[in-house]
Amino acid sequence: MRLTHAAIGLSVGISLLGSELPAQDWGDHRAYQYQFGEISIPPASADEPIAENLSLERALAYLEDGAKAWANHRGCVSCHTTGWYGILRPQLAESLGRPDADFRAFLEERLQDRLAADPEELQQDVNPAEVVHLAASLASWDAHMDGRLSPETGQALALMFSLQRDDGAWHSPDTWPPFESDAYQLATVAAMGVGLAPGWLEQATSPELQRQIASLREYLRRVPPPHDYARVALLWADGYLPGVISADTKRDIVRTILDRQRPDGGWSIRSFAQPEEWGRGNRAERLRAEADFGDPASDGHQTGLAVVVLTSAGVAPTHPAVQRGVEWLTRNQRESGRWWTKSLNTETWHFITYTGTLYPVMALAATNSLASP
Repeated sequence: MRLTHAAIGLSVGISLLGSELPAQDWGDHRAYQYQFGEISIPPASADEPIAENLSLERALAYLEDGAKAWANHRGCVSCHTTGWYGILRPQLAESLGRPDADFRAFLEERLQDRLAADPEELQQDVNPAEVVHLAASLASWDAHMDGRLSPETGQALALMFSLQRDDGAWHSPDTWPPFESDAYQLATVAAMGVGLAPGWLEQATSPELQRQIASLREYLRRVPPPHDYARVALLWADGYLPGVISADTKRDIVRTILDRQRPDGGWSIRSFAQPEEWGRGNRAERLRAEADFGDPASDGHQTGLAVVVLTSAGVAPTHPAVQRGVEWLTRNQRESGRWWTKSLNTETWHFITYTGTLYPVMALAATNSLASP
């Protein structure tokens, strides 16, 4: 089945953040997943009907509106929404058209805010994660939009490495899996940013930067991933910064992904870590109490991620497992344009449906499934 391609070139404007914008009332925060101005995206739900036909237009509208609402209301480069939009949306430009230039301006404005922040504050809470995703987002824009390194990306990468810990990773909260639950996953995003920035590695000749880059590489080689989800992230990062894993490790991770495919052709994020392995295990009791704990359903997040990572690792788009994954994606989009993924954390917003939609779109692009019929 081919994906309808009505949204090529679709661009949704993103208003810049700034003091001139009035404060917005989040309203009933449980009534919407994303809300700002005229954007009101209802909560994601497992009960939402399956779409009759696969629609790129609805998927892209959800992604654009979600990023716009989060950027304007929350004003940060978040791990679950604007961070991954910033990293991956430029990579879809050839298929979907350029992202709105206002989003780049938002990234630059956020960079200036982070550069002016107290260095000690930047080492705390989610601040290192925001800087890492910000740097990777700017690097991706440079690579896929402009084809050259910008001063802003250089500044962001320098700021990112100024926050690096002695062990080569970055501080991360350990409470909000999968993105804000361990330093390992965040280090893989940092590696993606380093690899994406055009020409930056060749220009990073100072002894201190050379030491920091080597420390990141060594961390990813030396420290065991905390679970198989992190191993998938490691394989993905190796596609951007080659050489962080051996050929044997690469083959082993590919085999793990293939072995975890479910009978319906999809993958489940819950099959890639034991509940106690996420962060400090604070979600374990909740996850073990889920009705389908012993046989978790396929979801958009892990199915899209599996297809993207397999193809980036050299598995052919025509491989039977990849094709079965694509077929699952074509059958399981919801009417809102999203693909459902149940949160590992709460029963409220299910923000993981954002990457649970972005990754499927990336997967369809990676397998040449975005073409018009």
